[in-house]
Amino acid sequence: MTEQDTSPVEQGSPTVEGSSRQDVPARKVSKDVATDASTDDKSSATTHTSLLEREGEVAADFLEQLLDIADMDGDIDVDVDGDRAAVAIVDSEEGRVSRRLVGSDGKVLEALQELTRLAVQASTGERSRLMLDVAGYRAERRAAVVTIAQSAIATVKSTQEKVAMDAMTAFERKVVHDQVLAAGLVSESEGVEPQRHVVILPA
Repeated sequence: MTEQDTSPVEQGSPTVEGSSRQDVPARKVSKDVATDASTDDKSSATTHTSLLEREGEVAADFLEQLLDIADMDGDIDVDVDGDRAAVAIVDSEEGRVSRRLVGSDGKVLEALQELTRLAVQASTGERSRLMLDVAGYRAERRAAVVTIAQSAIATVKSTQEKVAMDAMTAFERKVVHDQVLAAGLVSESEGVEPQRHVVILPA
């Protein structure tokens, strides 16, 4: 059983003021969006992808203004990953992305992601599930969580007893749930934030 790695957001219109777009150099915003034209639902899939691409564009504009105001380096990559927009702040030719945007245990990144989702929601009127990464932090953390999850899965399979994992963020729990599902086992989340964790059960 998997969970949505999103948190409820309230209607609002977060804005970034005091930034003159004419006084700052344009940042590089790259897109990599692929559509599947081989299905009968091509029109529906294209519409959905267009909506996600729109989310990414709004998020990129918001983050670009934020970086300009904070006078921080970084380029914006926009992609569509499955059923959500994926936006990343990456190192630019001018310099590296400040790791302060990640924070201890990714806490600043999580807050920045929620703020960006609010900005997208305010613009589109739709709740956003976009995923934000900074300087490859999520990619690195995903790889580490996959290794931890696979070890726990192996333990459950060998002992046929449930294993409770350490507390994780919603993003990390989603990674674990996906690994458990692929392994043919069952998982559920227990506890409340910030101690919410995954329990892996025998099939």
